[in-house]
Amino acid sequence: MTRAKNRNATETQYINRREFLSRTAVISTAVAMPWIVPSPARGADRNTAPSERITVGLIGKGLMGSGHLNRLIGDSEVRVLAVCDVDRVRCEDGKRRVEQRYAAKRATGTYQGCAAYNDYRELLARDDIDAVVIVTPDHWHTLIAIDAVKAGKDVYCEKPISITVQEGRQLAETVSRYNRIFQTGTQYRSISTIRQVCNFVRSGGLGKVKHVFTLWTRLGGFFGAARFKPYRHLMDVEHTGKSYTPLDIILPAEPVPEGLDWDLWVGPSLWHPYNPGYHLNPSPGVVPWAFCEDFGAASVTWHHSHSADVIQYALGMEESGPVEFIHPSSGEFPTLTCRYANGTLLHLVDHWGMVKDVYKAVPKTARLAGNFGGVFVGQRGWVTSMTTGGPIEGGPETLFEEMKLKTRQVNPGDNNHHANWFDCIRTRRRPSCDAELGHRSASLGHLTIIAHKLQRSLKWDPIKEQFQGNEAASRLLFRAMRSPWCI
Repeated sequence: MTRAKNRNATETQYINRREFLSRTAVISTAVAMPWIVPSPARGADRNTAPSERITVGLIGKGLMGSGHLNRLIGDSEVRVLAVCDVDRVRCEDGKRRVEQRYAAKRATGTYQGCAAYNDYRELLARDDIDAVVIVTPDHWHTLIAIDAVKAGKDVYCEKPISITVQEGRQLAETVSRYNRIFQTGTQYRSISTIRQVCNFVRSGGLGKVKHVFTLWTRLGGFFGAARFKPYRHLMDVEHTGKSYTPLDIILPAEPVPEGLDWDLWVGPSLWHPYNPGYHLNPSPGVVPWAFCEDFGAASVTWHHSHSADVIQYALGMEESGPVEFIHPSSGEFPTLTCRYANGTLLHLVDHWGMVKDVYKAVPKTARLAGNFGGVFVGQRGWVTSMTTGGPIEGGPETLFEEMKLKTRQVNPGDNNHHANWFDCIRTRRRPSCDAELGHRSASLGHLTIIAHKLQRSLKWDPIKEQFQGNEAASRLLFRAMRSPWCI
């Protein structure tokens, strides 16, 4: 049994976790203080008691989904009850992995408690599943997340959480209305070293931040993949490869692999015939469909959602956004630049060399490498916040004395993003990157795409979430869904 105390109650109540979670779906809006599940609920071996485990369903089991699944089945606080994928090969593999892992921990050596679903709605209909992890292509994120929230599930959703600004706003509002725990999969902010750097910048350690730089990628490198070779003559790669935005590229129809429900894969998006450029087993990468604007968001999917989250957190702008998107055609800056209300400029660059050679914002000797973050330049110096590129860099050296980092090394495995979500499911506290923050980081990318598509500068109101005096841009804030799908 679990002890849970409500500050507004006249007496202490004792309930099990299942009852607690079901109650919060109805009464949590009236709770003034989180319900707490104390550590004695765990056994002496630190394994969570079966009645206290969070039951989870995985929706989407590609390469990224496989990574999430490994994390889930390796955690004693969690029990995976179901795997869902429109590709039967992937779905059955997920079920097999779950049951093999759990069987290995049982004296009998057997376990058959994981269900496999083709349609996510069947998984959501189960009242014994507390939460879901959504790892589908981007065009499904918002719709599945909203359906999950309405079904009373807590949600961990891969980034970007939307494919348009309007979708993201609808999702954030729905999560708030139903009072569910929602964690956006932008986990780089949860790496301890990155978080220390962000907090240093956020607290004024650099003085006023004048410039920030982050990467924005063209499609060309993506189209160099071997799977596109048979179609390059149809794709006009010489020109489309220069695009900074996802494109409406319709690849030729190929036979649908056995076991793949292609109609459900396309779902709410504009119809495209099956082609292995979108989906293939084994998967050629984590997001092979991201080049197509109906399924993904190119740089926003690849890396920018992570970078935007880290950067806007460090700037204290994670619940807001820029007021202007300045296109290079204006002549003001050599690359697309976002201006915030306080004057801070966020420059999107093709590669890190541009920070030194074009903008001359840091010393020529500066070592800039990695991704999923940015370079902050302030009154007192500069510092990096990237991952996968070696240690944190910056100057002058006295900044690091003030920062007091335990290490400059950035370890992607040193993050508590899933653990924070699990903890918040139990306590009903706000997670580290909820739906509003996920919406704002995705929106920064979506708005950048709109400025690139229209090739013009745009004024933006981050409070009303409206463009000022530009109907063409406003029309790109939303898109219709393919019938019968709708939010």
